[in-house]
Amino acid sequence: MRPRALDELKQQIPLLDYLQSQEWRPARALRGGRWLGLCPLHTDHKPSFLVDPQKSLFYCYGCGRGGDVIRFVELFHQVNFLQALTLLREWCGVTPLLNAAIDFYRFQLHRHNEPLAYLDQRGLRSPEVIEHMRIGYAAGSGLRGWLTQSGYPLAVLCSAGLITKAGYDSYIRRIVIPLENNLYGRSIRSSAPAHRFLPGSKGGLYLWEQVRRYAEVILVEGLFDYAVVWQAGFHNVTCSLGNHLNARQFQQLCDGPRAVYLTFDADANGSGPRAAQHLSRRLWAQGIKARRVQLPDGHDPNSFFVQGGEASQFQSLLETARP
Repeated sequence: MRPRALDELKQQIPLLDYLQSQEWRPARALRGGRWLGLCPLHTDHKPSFLVDPQKSLFYCYGCGRGGDVIRFVELFHQVNFLQALTLLREWCGVTPLLNAAIDFYRFQLHRHNEPLAYLDQRGLRSPEVIEHMRIGYAAGSGLRGWLTQSGYPLAVLCSAGLITKAGYDSYIRRIVIPLENNLYGRSIRSSAPAHRFLPGSKGGLYLWEQVRRYAEVILVEGLFDYAVVWQAGFHNVTCSLGNHLNARQFQQLCDGPRAVYLTFDADANGSGPRAAQHLSRRLWAQGIKARRVQLPDGHDPNSFFVQGGEASQFQSLLETARP
């Protein structure tokens, strides 16, 4: 492969993204946007693995190995250079495969009344928000045939997690929302686990590229929270898929001067407010103006709007948010 093609491949796959897809987690942040964590290349009990996302390079002070994403794949998977390139190309290939699956799910949504009724129940009542979020529905059959007819081998579908080893669709009766190199599936059956993702990282903040230009950003926990806030006209909203941010999500919030409104669930057990307080301190330490939005007790943004909350009332909550 020519040097220019190698550079293009590495630009497509930031090192931190690949590390997180392999379940690597940083232990602490360092100056200059760098991260330190346990080394995935050897048995490590004290964080010694340094990652520089800006340069897309790593170095381990324990085993003395370092390099770029290609070198990491060589060491982590114990393959040669050409095999590492093949693995990275396959990893890149997840995106078009997921887009093909998303197209199928979006087509299915309007062929079934049950998921449309569920979306209405959760407050998603405008076609605009459904189109904006590219929401679909997995009935539980047909995806395998659709994708194999499109040229994707069954082994690739199983590897991506879309099809089970037994050959069946992995997502059954779930609302499906595309993420960055992943899919979120929300069950509409009370008997099944509510949340499901494909193998790999949940990625960065939801639709961050559409939000990062705003001087003020609203951060919510869940995708249905995001949907109703966006639908109410607050297009400067993003979602972290839980109240614990991964390293990339935290870095995204800190990638420029802004105010962040932490609109976490007002859980009865206090987990949402505690997480917001902890994140607020971390953001202030990085020079980001964090504000904690106080929702009515027991509410999240979704239930707030579903139960009659109006955009003007939500705006008032933002204006009275505390550091």
